[in-house]
Amino acid sequence: MKNLMKNNKLIIGMVHFPPLPGSPEFNDDKNLSNILDSVTSDIDSLQSNGIDSIMFGNEGDRPYLLKASPESLSTMAYIIGLVKNKIKIPFGVNYLWDPIATVALGSICNASFVREVFTGVYDSDMGLWNPDAAQAIRLRKNLNRSDLKVLFNVNAEFASPLGNRSTAEKAESAVFSSLADGICVSGVITGKSVNSQDLKETKDKLIDTPVFANTGVNIDNIEEMLSICDGCVIGSSLKYDGITWNNIDPKRVKKFMDKVNNIRK
Repeated sequence: MKNLMKNNKLIIGMVHFPPLPGSPEFNDDKNLSNILDSVTSDIDSLQSNGIDSIMFGNEGDRPYLLKASPESLSTMAYIIGLVKNKIKIPFGVNYLWDPIATVALGSICNASFVREVFTGVYDSDMGLWNPDAAQAIRLRKNLNRSDLKVLFNVNAEFASPLGNRSTAEKAESAVFSSLADGICVSGVITGKSVNSQDLKETKDKLIDTPVFANTGVNIDNIEEMLSICDGCVIGSSLKYDGITWNNIDPKRVKKFMDKVNNIRK
């Protein structure tokens, strides 16, 4: 993770894809240029205002799948290929909620990192959720991408874990048993804040592994979050009007990163 963590307290900004082909909310009256324009706009708004890294995600593909659809996965790969020459900072990918597809996509697009739920069993909105870290990490090896860093989301959104281990215990175990390069701690759904006590307990157990606040980060709580962990993933609060489905507001990014840079001093 050293290449990603060049800046003290890494900030990863989300580039949320609009609904993709194959998903119920995809607009059949528009072609892929609409998706390309949205993604390009968000990249520009984030990069030009000092974000450290970006991560592409198919947030618009509701209801979410536990196994990627060929239509949406291939569209993500195609669009990322078109915009790669515009990206001047490290980038990652996340296909909700398929760890195998995420690793495959990140590998083929030459991403620096991926994020997904790789471990555990969950009662979720998508049904019984049982990801397979072993197959995902083996795929990384088989695709000759051992350099691809893998961030494990250890308390999945839209879900409750089956079992009684704490978030910190699950994170520690994921690093030991499943080769996690970093840990993400989440709130209950997209845009909802992380439990700061869970975040602290997780970081206390993982002194040598980066831990990130994964949801609900905003300009009002960023100082607290960065006092606890190594960085954050941020999306909704940087959008116009703070709405997840809107595009990134460059003014919000600048204001947020100005505060982050003051915290880093």
